[in-house]
Parts: sequence; structure tokens; C-alpha cells
Amino acid sequence: MSDFTYAPPDEPVRVIHADHAVLLVDKPAGLLSVPGKGEHLTDCTIARVLKLYPEALLVHRLDLDTSGVMVFALTRHAQRELGAQFEGRQTKKVYRARLWGHLDPKEGRVDLPLIVDWPNRPRQHVNHETGKPAQTDWRVLGHDPDGTTRVRLYPLTGRSHQLRVHMQALGHPILGDPLYAEGAARDFPRLMLHAESLRFRHPETGKGITFSAPCPFR
Repeated sequence: MSDFTYAPPDEPVRVIHADHAVLLVDKPAGLLSVPGKGEHLTDCTIARVLKLYPEALLVHRLDLDTSGVMVFALTRHAQRELGAQFEGRQTKKVYRARLWGHLDPKEGRVDLPLIVDWPNRPRQHVNHETGKPAQTDWRVLGHDPDGTTRVRLYPLTGRSHQLRVHMQALGHPILGDPLYAEGAARDFPRLMLHAESLRFRHPETGKGITFSAPCPFR
């Protein structure tokens, strides 16, 4: 990753929904969620959001290479409420992905503990001794003629790089993954992972609501 050059897409923030308490946006691939270290990494999702909604507060993050639904709080109360839902695994997240190879069976669960791979940060890896519990359900949507598989992924926990490491562990890395795919599986224009929908309880009304962003790849 030493040859990495940060070149975020130059496009306006795509707002999915905004009310007095929450803001939902569709984050593009290639844009950081929060600033990185260094002046060249200041452009990020929350920086762009703050130009439109100066009161916006961070609730969670998506990986640089992942696109899709992100929620921000517009009040401190909403930030606390949403943070507690994420921490308590009370949100429901659904992702779309394209995988290398022919994944079979049609659905299943990966239950493998994960922890940071310290010598190779930011990589994570499976570790049965010191890893934290991590579970991901998958459902196959279809197999393509090029030998790849389209899936929906349902993370039951929220570990860093969880979906990416779990799919690699199945032997079917996510296409275009600069950290966990190798060879032809890596030779794609972007990481084929998209946060398709997010369900949570509205911090003011307590009502369950779902927001979605269309998948930008097949």
C-alpha cells in the first residue's frame, strides 16, 4: 500500500434523508469517512457534510473503499441514541458485494474471530486465541459468466474489515480489494462492496426506519 495516492471523487454530497435529528448520505467509494493523518487527507465525508450541516456529528464509519449509506446525528441526543444502537448491535446493515469465484451453498454464516494484524496494519486477520467474536451471514444473488458471485452480506457484528476478511476466509475475496484480494481478483476499478441499506430506530420517535442507496455496480 506504499504506492497509495489519495484521490477522492469530486462530487457533491448525496443526501438520502435529513430531518431535525438525523442525516443519511450515500458515501462514494474512495472518500474517507473522517480525516486521516496529514494535510492531504483532510477531505472526507464528514468534512463535506459539515459544509452543508454544520451541526452534524459522527456516529459510525465506512471504509475508504466502501460506498453506501452513512448516518450522521444532528443533535447530541441523537448521537448518543444512535451510538448506543450501533454498540448494542440493534441496527441492521445490509451490504452488496461481488466475490471472486463460485460461492456455494446459496447461503450461510461465517463465524470467525478477528483482530488487527499488528505488523501489517490496517489489515485484520482471523485469530482463534485473541480475536473478538465476529459473525457474517451471506446470501447468493447470482453467479456471473466470468466466474464471480453476487451476494448480499449481513454483518451481525461490526468488526473492522469484517466482511472483507470473512469473504477472504471463505476463499472468495471481494473483487477489487486492495488488502485482501490477490492476482486477478484484485484487478478491478474499485472495491466491490456497497452498504446498501441501514435500519435503526429513530432517536426521537423510536420508530424503526430503513434507508437505502442504490448499488453502483452490477
